[in-house]
Amino acid sequence: MIALARIRYEIRSYFRAPDSVFFTFLFPIVMLALFSVAFSSAPDISAGPGVSVDYATYYLPGLVATGILLSGTQSLGVDIAGERSDGTLKRLGGTPLPVLSYFVGKIGMVLVTTVLQTAILLAVARFVFDVDLPTDGGRWWTFAWIMLVSIATSSVLGIAISALPREGRRATATIVPVVLVLQFISGVYLPFTQLPDWLQNVASVFPLRWMASGMRSVFLPSQFASAEPGGAWHLGTGAVILAAWLVVGVVVCLLTFRWNRKDA
Repeated sequence: MIALARIRYEIRSYFRAPDSVFFTFLFPIVMLALFSVAFSSAPDISAGPGVSVDYATYYLPGLVATGILLSGTQSLGVDIAGERSDGTLKRLGGTPLPVLSYFVGKIGMVLVTTVLQTAILLAVARFVFDVDLPTDGGRWWTFAWIMLVSIATSSVLGIAISALPREGRRATATIVPVVLVLQFISGVYLPFTQLPDWLQNVASVFPLRWMASGMRSVFLPSQFASAEPGGAWHLGTGAVILAAWLVVGVVVCLLTFRWNRKDA
């Protein structure tokens, strides 16, 4: 009951913060609209003879993955760092609220807002930009498990990275650039195989590259796998790397999370 009440509280707080709503919740939707309009007269992107998609379809998978990372890692990282800095966590530490319920509240908020954000993004893609969504149940199953694992991984990494900023006012300047760089090197805005090999190798260490390629396997024709490294989606490898980051994030959270900084 405490955890459910905490989820409701976190969701209300999230939607009462205009900056969170715009820069995390609406950002992928705005970017899809921007790219779709900007490239509306450009030739479709081809994966071979007779296989092509428009720019709205091409950018949709990466923006779905980006929305998950923004709602989880960026939003939680900035939010928790701010709560630690302004004394909110210290006050919560003096209440009967269990740490687990606090975590459940944050992760539950990410789950609800991400599902809602993704639903709106897909609706805009389908009904505004005429993107053909998958009709195969197998693809939607792939979408579901990638999304759930990605939400869990992004959430725990957000909690973990919140310990990095020394002050809450520096959280945005510390966390947002990291998330932004990952977007550009992970195949969200640029074709992944057009990046230098060394940059592909760096990006492949981090979760967003695998979240984006996993979502491409759902929303793009299967022929587009030829544009991926090795000519395949590598969903198994992506699942292992996401799971590894999930474990790393949980361990870091257990080692570093405090209701207040040790040096406070």
